[in-house]
Amino acid sequence: MRNKKALSEVVSTLILLVVTILLAGVVTYYATNVTTVRTETEEVLVSKAHIWVNSTGAVGAFKVQNLGGKDILFDKISIRGVEESWSDVYYFRVPSGTSIEADLNRTDYSNLNGTSCTIDGEIYNQSTADLPLISGGEIFVYVKGPDNVQMDDIGTTVSISISTANAQYITECNVESGTDQ
Repeated sequence: MRNKKALSEVVSTLILLVVTILLAGVVTYYATNVTTVRTETEEVLVSKAHIWVNSTGAVGAFKVQNLGGKDILFDKISIRGVEESWSDVYYFRVPSGTSIEADLNRTDYSNLNGTSCTIDGEIYNQSTADLPLISGGEIFVYVKGPDNVQMDDIGTTVSISISTANAQYITECNVESGTDQ
């Protein structure tokens, strides 16, 4: 029995550990690769954000672009951490194949009434529920009377948040005066 040769216990334990770690790494790499290749990504850009306030009330506005590979659904819009009612949200879908680079213009609180209104020559519809947006699509949104934004907030930074099923997109802007003078 003394003439038989074998690996020591330490060497055989190290070999088993290395093999186990390598197998776990291969399985993790494979699972990650399968998941990322077969899943289309969601990417949203919120830009041109404004909040104007005057003695009649506040109005928020922003542009949303769906840059990802799948359609999305906005299920919540919050300004300064407070969820906005869909009846206070007015939107304009930019027609497919076109892009509007101009900034959003200030509108008065009283202009946002009824089921639709006209801003800068475009008809904005009042939202009744969650807003869908196709892949590659753009939408302009005006929010009537964002809760908790008052005249004394002019010059302060306020967050605007758009939530989908998969993520929350946040941008910030300074509250601006909504008066002409």
